[in-house]
Amino acid sequence: MANELLKLSGVRKEIGDRLIIESIDLSLSKGQVLALCGGNGAGKSTLIRMITGILQPTRGTIEINGVQWKKNRSSYAEQIGYMPDDYIFGQGLSALETLSFWASLRKVPLKRVEELLELVGLSEVKRKPVTSFSKGMRQRLLFAQALLARPPLLVMDEPTNGLDPYWMDSFVTLVKLVKGEGHTILFSTHQLPVAEIAADEAVFMKEGHIVRQETVTSLRQDGSRNATGLQGAFAGLYGGR
Repeated sequence: MANELLKLSGVRKEIGDRLIIESIDLSLSKGQVLALCGGNGAGKSTLIRMITGILQPTRGTIEINGVQWKKNRSSYAEQIGYMPDDYIFGQGLSALETLSFWASLRKVPLKRVEELLELVGLSEVKRKPVTSFSKGMRQRLLFAQALLARPPLLVMDEPTNGLDPYWMDSFVTLVKLVKGEGHTILFSTHQLPVAEIAADEAVFMKEGHIVRQETVTSLRQDGSRNATGLQGAFAGLYGGR
């Protein structure tokens, strides 16, 4: 598929005698936003860590723009901007210093640092230590670092977990803006209302495999449940949990 950016084929992950991910096939087209949804232990974070190259599949292949991690790690890494669910920042470093350090590692000009601090709403506090930031502010800084090198694929692990409504609104706005700039986005979330607004497509995971994959538009139109949309799909798959 010419427009395909991310492709997972028969991806399986075992840790010891535990089966974590069971033979997943998944693809994501360029310019699309996909939300990984599911309860705790569904396998979302493990899948994201395999896509980003932090973990390797026991079986199967993962390709981004036709590149596999095993065949060309450097080129594979250049395809991805990764936002973890949290990060321990260096003591005493400001937001500007932190983002500038990451920019130097990726050979990104400092002008880009200033642009991204403005984008995520941290320009006015850029000289304050990151350790004084709220979780929402730290998440915005992590979002900025994921975009530093303008990667084709932005991958985020629970970017809205435990955050206030302000960050959730900001997150949706940023996702739509970044998508408009040509990025492809994959994120996991427990916040189904956020996923419904921000994503084009939703993938529901349960016990290590995909149990449903559908466009958000079709989920909104599905009247076969008491509740439509992602909440209705989740209730149908997880018994309302």
